[in-house]
Amino acid sequence: LRCGFAGSKRRRRAASATFGFARRGEMLEGRLPGTEEDMQQLMTEEIAKTVPRLYEQDGAEDPTVYAHYFSCVNGWDWWLLEFDGTDEAFGLVEGYDDELGYFSIKEMAELNRQMGFAAVERDEHFSPKPLSAVRRR
Repeated sequence: LRCGFAGSKRRRRAASATFGFARRGEMLEGRLPGTEEDMQQLMTEEIAKTVPRLYEQDGAEDPTVYAHYFSCVNGWDWWLLEFDGTDEAFGLVEGYDDELGYFSIKEMAELNRQMGFAAVERDEHFSPKPLSAVRRR
């Protein structure tokens, strides 16, 4: 029985080219982790245009959440309700405690750059929904 890497050298070389390994004497082109072009954009123009400005949902019985941010590092979640158009955001923060409060999109992006990986990510598959639908039960 043949399994794993058993087989001819020619097949193994062809397989390594398929996986993108560099041949002897060639250099792979890449970017360093943590560079800005590698980082996910936490606030897209589309989201910024859609999200109400600060205090526009003030007093709403069940305000709409427009974006979801999460961290695999600490398990926190941020649910975006309002945005000032440049940096400051307001929403539900689920961390040590669950509370409505302010958070900085720029600080999240800066943390990602400092860490060299996405410590905070935006849920790209999230669609707007009422706050009551995302609160922890």
